[in-house]
Amino acid sequence: METNSNDYKLRCELTGHEDDVRGICVCGNVGIATSSRDRTVRFWNLDGRKYEQSKILLGHTSFVGPLAWISPDEQYPEGRIVSGGMDTFVFVWDLRTGERVQTLKGHQQQVTGIALDSGDIVSSSVDCTLRRWRNGQVVEFWGAHNAAIQSVIKLPSGELVTGSSDATLKLWRGKSCLKTFSGHTDTVRSLSVMSDLGVLSASHDGSIRLWALSGQTLMEMVGHTSIVYSVDSHASGLIVSGSEDCSAKIWKDGICVQSIEHPGCVWDAKFLENGDIVTACSDGVLRVWTADQERIAEPQELESFASRLSQYKLKSKRVGGLKLEELPGMEALQIPGTSNGQTKVIREGDNGVAYSWNSKDYKWDKIGEVVDGPDDSRGKPVLDGAEYDFVFDVDIGDGEPIRKLPYNLSDDPYTTADNWLLKENLPLVYRQQVVDFILQNSGKTNFVVDPSFRDPYTGSSAYVPGGPSNVSAESHKPVFKHIPKKGALVFDVAQFDGILKKIVEFNNGLLADSDKKNYALPEIEVSRLGTLVKILKDTSHYHSTKFTDADVALLLNLLRSWPCELLFPVIDTLRMTVLHPDGAIMLLKLVDSDDILLELIQKVTTPPAIGANLLTSIRLIANLFKNSGYYDWLQKRRSEIIDAYSSCYSTANKAVQLSFSTLILNYAVLLIEKKDFDGQCQVLSAAIEIAEEESLEADSKFRALVAIGSLMIEGGDDMKRTALDFDVKSIARKASASKDAKIAEVGADIELLIKDR
Repeated sequence: METNSNDYKLRCELTGHEDDVRGICVCGNVGIATSSRDRTVRFWNLDGRKYEQSKILLGHTSFVGPLAWISPDEQYPEGRIVSGGMDTFVFVWDLRTGERVQTLKGHQQQVTGIALDSGDIVSSSVDCTLRRWRNGQVVEFWGAHNAAIQSVIKLPSGELVTGSSDATLKLWRGKSCLKTFSGHTDTVRSLSVMSDLGVLSASHDGSIRLWALSGQTLMEMVGHTSIVYSVDSHASGLIVSGSEDCSAKIWKDGICVQSIEHPGCVWDAKFLENGDIVTACSDGVLRVWTADQERIAEPQELESFASRLSQYKLKSKRVGGLKLEELPGMEALQIPGTSNGQTKVIREGDNGVAYSWNSKDYKWDKIGEVVDGPDDSRGKPVLDGAEYDFVFDVDIGDGEPIRKLPYNLSDDPYTTADNWLLKENLPLVYRQQVVDFILQNSGKTNFVVDPSFRDPYTGSSAYVPGGPSNVSAESHKPVFKHIPKKGALVFDVAQFDGILKKIVEFNNGLLADSDKKNYALPEIEVSRLGTLVKILKDTSHYHSTKFTDADVALLLNLLRSWPCELLFPVIDTLRMTVLHPDGAIMLLKLVDSDDILLELIQKVTTPPAIGANLLTSIRLIANLFKNSGYYDWLQKRRSEIIDAYSSCYSTANKAVQLSFSTLILNYAVLLIEKKDFDGQCQVLSAAIEIAEEESLEADSKFRALVAIGSLMIEGGDDMKRTALDFDVKSIARKASASKDAKIAEVGADIELLIKDR
């Protein structure tokens, strides 16, 4: 149908999700399915002009992304929904009952894309593979890219197309790659078929491209100021895209004809058959937009949305690189300045205004209104064709036009001030005030004086209040408070008397049970355990005390022979033994020849798992990171260990949560040292799942965030890119807004790291 692209307005809002809405699937004329960071899939039925929620599909254990709709058949008269999640699973749901009818397990990392192919399901993943599923079973899989695959679609001609973090698209017939499309400069995030023309791609480089199947770029659409997360097309020829820049843009013949602002990141955007547009936003709301005057929302609904959008923009507004809402109010001018020329930016209504302290008159002089500044999430500002770290738009008042003040962090602020004052024909007497303004509002605090500097106008050294007359601009390097993490964290506190008492208690219970008497220790071995615990208690003599082979063998024998419910005090004893230099060596000999530790992990994690066993065994493995002799074993068994404990972050036991987070953090440090990219990806995925868990206590979440930041800063550009593909930006933004100081600080570290990229 023909669609007027110039007047899309809100039709309705769909509320119900409790976190970011991540994905949209248009299910013919039946309804709309949506996925969310809240771990649910929801189905919405059409009800007049609006949609009503009719199903909530529960089962994923982490955020849900791609969706697909399988049309109705005799067995499933209302059709099925296919969903993929961060939890590595693909689920198939019966829309009539809301029940899960298939679980497709095979991917090692996040599922990013789903395509339907003649009854088969094809899924893509961050693990770089495509998998084809038939009747609930994988029938083939292959490595399709050398980096994470972000999207997969099926063409009308039958071929598959994939988009990847390697910045390419690939065209597939079966498992054979027919063509690689190159042109994007960053991750290809989303794909869509453009009828009779080719394939659309959306990229982290901020562009959208239309490709012929020959690999030729037919059109490039540039207009978004940040990552483009999604793209879709309509039979009318319109294209819609959703972006991190909080907008959905509508394109016609390569030109942006409308930009629809949102109160948050637009994760997905899809056309309905009638030309209406559905958008998924990070504020947890799904919105439908229409160009049909008869379907537009009621005036009060439009006003309500406009008000919320205005509030969001005000809250997000930055002046001079600072958040407007965080600036002090007019009352701050009641506090005298500390030095002549000191600058202060305060909030006046919806604007930020700069003031300078006048020591002579003992008052604050208004410098001007700072009406804009760079938005960290939208790239560097541009002035006269050049990019700058900051471009301050300054209103000096008295009817004068707004003046632009550009500045790069690597520039000498005195030179910048001199050039700007001359260019704007302003008195050089304001030089120090401009310098102070630049230093304060750019966050550059590590500025010292260069002895070789001479003022080009006076011949004197630069004046810096309270300091020597020398200036040197130190190159800007980000300073992080909590990352990267160096070294392993261990659990080195134990109640030895309580541990030994519990072992003796359990042993006496075995002796009293005629059916289990054979498992009990004889008195001499109980005595040996007492001696072993005595050695462990005496930490001041760890350098000189020794264990025998029989000491460690006794513990390992108990791990194998005792009933599972009795193991935790034995595991706890072994946890402390590996922190003893000689104990660690003795155990290492046995681990190399007989993998008792992996056997133990499998034993204690087999359902129904006992909390005390999980706690002590995770802490045991975490303590192995203290001794480099275990590094090879830990690296070799990494996947099995993390998979075995993968559900521990969501347990109600806070001690288990913290222990698992510590294990993940230790793995991050080790795998950075080993330069093990595949291992780092698995650890990153696990850390993100922890950081996403809303109910997690602060220390556990903090350690997961430190692991994420450490991997990003030390793992190289590929790891940083992978983290961004995992949507770490959203996680960091939420963390930095936390009321917990440590979480807010490490969130700010990660945001700074993303900005530095």
